[in-house]
Amino acid sequence: MRESAAERHDRLLDVVRRHGSARVSELAVHLGVSPVTVRRDVEFLATEGRLDRAHGSVSWPGAGEPVPTAARPPATRHHDRAPATGAAPATGFRSGSGSGSGSRELVIGMLAPNATYYFAEVIRGAHEAAAAAGARLVLRISDYRPQEDAGRAAGLLAAGADGLLIAPGWKEPDDPVEHGAWIAGLPVPTVLLERRGVPGRELDDLDRVCSDHSHGVLIAVRHLLGLGHPTPLLVARSDSPTAIAVRAGYRYALGALGLTSPLPVIDSVSAEADPNGFEGAVRALRGAVADGRATAALVHNDVDAIRIVQRLAELGVRVPDDLALVAYDDEVAALADIPLTAVAPPKHEVGRYAAELLIERLRGAAVDGAGVGVGEGAPRRHVDLLPRLRVRASCGAPPEPLRIP
Repeated sequence: MRESAAERHDRLLDVVRRHGSARVSELAVHLGVSPVTVRRDVEFLATEGRLDRAHGSVSWPGAGEPVPTAARPPATRHHDRAPATGAAPATGFRSGSGSGSGSRELVIGMLAPNATYYFAEVIRGAHEAAAAAGARLVLRISDYRPQEDAGRAAGLLAAGADGLLIAPGWKEPDDPVEHGAWIAGLPVPTVLLERRGVPGRELDDLDRVCSDHSHGVLIAVRHLLGLGHPTPLLVARSDSPTAIAVRAGYRYALGALGLTSPLPVIDSVSAEADPNGFEGAVRALRGAVADGRATAALVHNDVDAIRIVQRLAELGVRVPDDLALVAYDDEVAALADIPLTAVAPPKHEVGRYAAELLIERLRGAAVDGAGVGVGEGAPRRHVDLLPRLRVRASCGAPPEPLRIP
């Protein structure tokens, strides 16, 4: 049942009454609603005399002495200063534990857009790192609905999360601006994973761990050039942050290598969601092969690449004889009839590195293994992990030798 405005007002008043004051951004996260909704509620309650309002914050009417710091919700701009260690505030916004042997179990909240395909391995890496550190990972899934991300993060905080790993459910290029500002106001240490903020905006100040998709595209293009092919075409979707990053990486690779694409990017779509659009993409690629404009292609993602190879065969185009092909993601590429050479982003390592970085923040470790401080006041990190190219039959090159431990 949907919560009424009156019920939300009661929850808001209860938080402010117990803590004396609170910032609007903190209330938005705690209540699981947008800052616009909180500001509207605050204006209404202040007009009724039930709250005192100041710029960006509210307080309980007639509050005398200032509320002790330990009783207030912690500061929201944690990328400027990590929360101090100690007991969790009564709101459910919990600070990091100490590093001593008697400290309680850390709880890591993780928000992911799904738990299958690409993100299954990211989640697994984060879970293994949390378990190795004696922490517990709590997962929520957004199903690529970015407008619901803030509410799901609030649910993780209510479940006791000391810190958050956030992979927002963004799909469109404008989503980081339209559905991302709330992340910078989270009251606990937060690490973005496989997502980047807009340069110059709030999210760019957060810790993040990402695959370097530009490098992944570059090594694929360079590999195909090394096999004697002219500039490969890109066949890609545009419905996910990875797809958008692959497209940007293609532009970067062409510039870095001094190349010009013989054709614009061929827009691909899901065969299930848009059969006609998928068929159009396959026929555009077939046409480029038939008229000699392309002998190689990079395809995002694996599933699309497998289906494209199957459909091209029906149309008389053979892989790798007529077209050398590299897939991007390497989730199921090795299982195709013709095993696909693929770029493999380090998904497992992204989850592991992000969880380890967050745990170090929470425990206030003085230095990491490289002697770099990661505790309170330490510089924020942007960690880019490099994808690998796994060579198989679809590009026409000899496969990589089997490595026996």
